[in-house]
Amino acid sequence: MSNKAKKYLILTGLAVVALVIILSLCTCQIETGKTAIITTFGKVEDYTLEAGFHFKSPFQKITLMDNREQKTTFKTQAFSSDIQQVDISGSINYAINKSTAMNLFKEVGTDYFDKLINPRMMENTKAVFSKYTAENLVSARETLSRQIRDDLSKEMERYGITIISVSIENIDFTDAFTDAVENKQVAAQKKLQAEIEQEQKTMETQQQAERQKIEAEAEANVKKVNADAEAYATKVKAEAEAEANKKIADSLTEELISFTEAKLWNGQLPQFVSGGSDALPVINFEGGAE
Repeated sequence: MSNKAKKYLILTGLAVVALVIILSLCTCQIETGKTAIITTFGKVEDYTLEAGFHFKSPFQKITLMDNREQKTTFKTQAFSSDIQQVDISGSINYAINKSTAMNLFKEVGTDYFDKLINPRMMENTKAVFSKYTAENLVSARETLSRQIRDDLSKEMERYGITIISVSIENIDFTDAFTDAVENKQVAAQKKLQAEIEQEQKTMETQQQAERQKIEAEAEANVKKVNADAEAYATKVKAEAEAEANKKIADSLTEELISFTEAKLWNGQLPQFVSGGSDALPVINFEGGAE
């Protein structure tokens, strides 16, 4: 091969290499789910590049930020309103706004979670937990999660960060407090059981008294009915006897009386006993009809 041909091949190779270098410097490929932040000599541009193939200046630098929904778990400690220590574990879901990602990068950088989200979330968590007593915290996890999310969302909105959800997954207390709560629950259950048993006894006593009252009223009613019936029977009998006597009296005549006397006479005349001239006669009826 002649020197001229060799020289041509070398120049061609150099041109290809230069072209590749220029293309690599002037183009970029952004993967799905990422947002490209453009800086020119360290200055952050006021626009971003989304997923796809793009041309750029060879003097511009590309920094990728994840714009997908992200989830991070966390652990922290807080105190309740009654000064009980609480160990908390949970998770947070968040995402950045693609159109304002350059502002977030300019103000905070790519490690915005550690510098911005996490510290504010820890502070809000402690503030929210301090509003509740330890006893009420366990049953208020959904409310706690919602309040922390709402408070954090207001602060992150200006940075172009959307707080999708905050979940309080576990709340642990000290052993002493846990034992105290268990003892209180046991005492409450015993008290409730005693109250139920007392109410049962009271109800049974009231039912027994009510039955006795009903039985006494029923017995009294029966006696009253019997007394009323007996009185009515006596009244009817008396009225019947009176009516019979009236009819007998109405039926008596002088002739009937004379007839009855004559029928009962035994045929003996009355005897007189005389003791002197001034003595009154005594009629002896011993010989009357038998």
